[in-house]
Amino acid sequence: MAQGNLLYAQSGGVTAVINATAAAVISEARACKVKVLAARNGILGALREELIDTSKESAASIRALAHTPGGAFGSCRFKLKSLEEDRAKYERLLEVLKAHNVRYFLYNGGNDSADTALKVSQLAKAFKYPLTCIGVPKTIDNDLAVTDVCPGFGSTAKYTAVSVREAALDVAAMADTSTKVFVYEAMGRHAGWIAASAGLAGASPEEAPQIILFPERVYDEKAFLAKVRKTVAKVGWCVVVASEGIRYADGRFVADAGGSKDAFGHIQLGGVASHLAARIKDELGMKVHWTLPDYLQRSARHIASKTDWEQAQAVGKAAVQLALRGQNAVMPAIVRTSDSPYRWRIEAVPLTRIANREKKIPNRFLRKDGFGITAAARRYLRPLIQGEAPLPYRQDGLPRYIELKNVAVKKVIPEQT
Repeated sequence: MAQGNLLYAQSGGVTAVINATAAAVISEARACKVKVLAARNGILGALREELIDTSKESAASIRALAHTPGGAFGSCRFKLKSLEEDRAKYERLLEVLKAHNVRYFLYNGGNDSADTALKVSQLAKAFKYPLTCIGVPKTIDNDLAVTDVCPGFGSTAKYTAVSVREAALDVAAMADTSTKVFVYEAMGRHAGWIAASAGLAGASPEEAPQIILFPERVYDEKAFLAKVRKTVAKVGWCVVVASEGIRYADGRFVADAGGSKDAFGHIQLGGVASHLAARIKDELGMKVHWTLPDYLQRSARHIASKTDWEQAQAVGKAAVQLALRGQNAVMPAIVRTSDSPYRWRIEAVPLTRIANREKKIPNRFLRKDGFGITAAARRYLRPLIQGEAPLPYRQDGLPRYIELKNVAVKKVIPEQT
């Protein structure tokens, strides 16, 4: 029998389907008679004792949450340091958990979030507090270790492939007298999974995108410009998809925004498309257009993958089940059992195998010339963008999204000083 409450929190960049995970967590916990509290703005909400009582939401609202993008309870980019360095914060967190009888902690995020869930589990053990911690996978970057795919990626991949294909049709129509090259910038700091998904837009090297630039391959400007020139001469136009994290041979990011860093300590990126466009214009004299989809690629619920949506709910449900079974410091990972037909299952994996590790694109997924994906990559990627996730629309033609009431739980301990 479950004892105590469950605390759920979202972390890092949100996705088109992270709320589907939240909805599954709340629904499964309710079915098991467990009360769910949500931290406002991730781990920061737990530290500030800013908690939300999800029991105040109707069943209909939770069902609607499953098709609403964004992060219903707010997210954050905040990484706890070691117990020695951040001892006061850890003790404060434990104080909040005790005050609200939290016995299960589910942290929904990526690599850094898995690390936080692991540290919190170690903290509870050190202080002999009965707490079960579960890392719940989410990241559009698809770079979590072990799991076959990360919820959030499939929908971003679908958005990317569709957007690149549609833009290519536009460029092809205008190329004779206007734009010759179109550059699309995809998210991906160290792993080029999103850029790779753009390769699904075309079936052959001549079809767009004719050039994909990956963080896993050194950026060689001379080779890149030569490829652009050759493609335009052969096809008449060229579509380039570049990951924001491409680097020069010396390790510098092509799009290093002045060396500034985000709250996780990562170098702030952005601007690789404009840089490449400028180089093409200056060196080749071609008219270029570029785009930075930025948040659009991770928030586009209107074109979410059904596979992704279903997996996002599956990991949420499994996370609750694992927590109630007392499987501490684990994450529900997606295990692929077949490419065609696509089949998968959920398996518990220790957080020690996931925290602070990155899954990059394997060499067998990248063409020898470094500018595209292989047949093996297509076999991996195709199932992840299949289907259209259900989405109700209002009479005015816009999607019917939900905004929760997010009723605050009364604070019972003194404010942090």
